[in-house]
Amino acid sequence: MAGAEASGWSVMRGMETYQRVLDGDLLIRSLTTDDLPQALLIERQGHSYPWAETLFRDCFRANYRLWAACHGDLLVGYAVVAYMFDEAHLLNLCVDPRWQGQGAGRQLLRHLLSEAAREQMAQTILEVRLSNDTAHRLYMVEGFEEIGRRPDFYPNGNGREDARVMALQFPA
Repeated sequence: MAGAEASGWSVMRGMETYQRVLDGDLLIRSLTTDDLPQALLIERQGHSYPWAETLFRDCFRANYRLWAACHGDLLVGYAVVAYMFDEAHLLNLCVDPRWQGQGAGRQLLRHLLSEAAREQMAQTILEVRLSNDTAHRLYMVEGFEEIGRRPDFYPNGNGREDARVMALQFPA
């Protein structure tokens, strides 16, 4: 009987591990207008100065790529990228605060970079607040380099804040 209980425990633990793996998986897919209510909620929670719904809706055009990170039916993050000539410009990447620090932002970033490379973009550029050390570190680790600054680019509580301009070149 003890052996049967032990093997039952082993199967149960294996199922728990399997379920944790399933639960941890994120699906990256295209963001749709049906996702906007969830995206706007994440945007308001993740940014001091969130985008308006009209700005999001304006990005559903041929030269934009909008990506959703989903855990089952739950949207946990998104990215908005504008394609201009041979350049992908990351305009917005935001992860639900409850999912931050778990790799969703990195997975979204890597996905949008691989898609930009696949679509033969020469580089991806972005702006990031000087005060956003977490995002800056992520971009640096993923291969971006600071190429300049945009003075007074972002609104903040004291007026305006500079942005770092960062770029990642794709191999020719």
